Amino acid sequence: MNASSGRPRITAELIRKYDRPGPRYTSYPTAVEFSPSYGAQDYLADLERADAEPDEPFSLYFHLPFCQARCAFCACNVIITRRHEVSTRYLRGLEREMDLIARRIPRRRKVAQLHWGGGTPTFQTPEELRGLFHAVRRHFEILPGAEVAVEVDPCVTTEEHMRALRELGFNRLSMGVQDLTPEVQREIRRDQTAEETARLFEWARRLGFESINIDLIYGLPRQTVEAFERNLERLIGLRPERVALYSFAYLPWMKHNQTLIDPALLPSPQAKLEIFVRAMERFLEAGYRKIGMDHFAVPEDELARALDSRRLHRNFMGYTVRPTNATLGFGLSSIGELQGNSVQNTKKLSRYWAALDAGRPATERGYRMTPEDRVRRDVILGIMCNFFVDFAEIESRHGIEAETYFAAERPELDELERSDLIRREGKKLYVSELGQFFVRNVAMVFDAHLRRPREGAPHFSRTV
Repeated sequence: MNASSGRPRITAELIRKYDRPGPRYTSYPTAVEFSPSYGAQDYLADLERADAEPDEPFSLYFHLPFCQARCAFCACNVIITRRHEVSTRYLRGLEREMDLIARRIPRRRKVAQLHWGGGTPTFQTPEELRGLFHAVRRHFEILPGAEVAVEVDPCVTTEEHMRALRELGFNRLSMGVQDLTPEVQREIRRDQTAEETARLFEWARRLGFESINIDLIYGLPRQTVEAFERNLERLIGLRPERVALYSFAYLPWMKHNQTLIDPALLPSPQAKLEIFVRAMERFLEAGYRKIGMDHFAVPEDELARALDSRRLHRNFMGYTVRPTNATLGFGLSSIGELQGNSVQNTKKLSRYWAALDAGRPATERGYRMTPEDRVRRDVILGIMCNFFVDFAEIESRHGIEAETYFAAERPELDELERSDLIRREGKKLYVSELGQFFVRNVAMVFDAHLRRPREGAPHFSRTV
């Protein structure tokens, strides 16, 4: 397939060669490496070490897991309920958790990035959202110019929700769209009209949100190039500052709700790639810049400017230009990072309550970084964020000799270069325009954890 004149040629041979399960690298090592051997006491010790850097700001992530109904495609950790009293108690639990953690970091309270994800944060009432935000402000200092973002669902978000969020200081909005085609929505058990989506855009623009992101998914059942392009025309007309175009991760052995999807209705790998390529073309034609693995941004957006200067960063919350050396996660299944180590809360509500009642963090598992992990993380982040690695910088930062350190990777890198996915000039590695379609495969070359055999079903979605 030739994407368009001047575009790289993606062949069926390349798809067969590189379409395999692989991580998305929101972190390295990935969450499948997390273990109960890192527990609550390890987290508390890392918090105390983090407090020794009082001028360094945090990133904060809050998981608000409640939804009224679950979509068939969803892979998030959610709680489906219409009993609002359950979520009200949960908000009180978040306040207790904040108090518990904040007491361990009395000198370090600055925040450069705050993100509320879900679930559906706007499942909560506007007044409840105000209460949670005020609780955050009691425990932390949100810095001027901080990125303050929230995920919203157009199906349940009201204008009152939007007014409350904007008054509180939220400046970035991310809304799930996925696909507006009725036939696709029926298969994924979602009922979101184009009118609801446009109305939410109108509210956000009128209220002065600085940036709006929309999430789209390609590879859903009954998707076609033609129908998806009609979605794109409508959405591009709304001119969101950012677009996340995710590949559908079909993992029914891990996410039981996905068994509602008939795999015979999923597009083939070739058709799925055609949908992605046409979407990419439309965004580029409309003036968007390709950002990292699966994002697009208007040229004036800070992500696009950061890409030009190779300052783009990636963490559990996505691409950002405000990298911090620590992330605190609050709520069920939330993931944080301290001292380079990863930490994740329990996914079970009963265990969450039990931990808080015992006066300890709800930590369920984590990962303690090794020196080798830190080297490979920096290489993988360079590939996933900026399509570029300067191994001279890696050598200087970590005290290694790259040619020797990555000798085992050389055959795979040679093959990637023969396939025109990368280019090497001295100690610099560039991911080509063609290679950007397969950027996860490029990053996987440096993932030492993938070399270990694993039992059972694949842990990752496919790379194409």
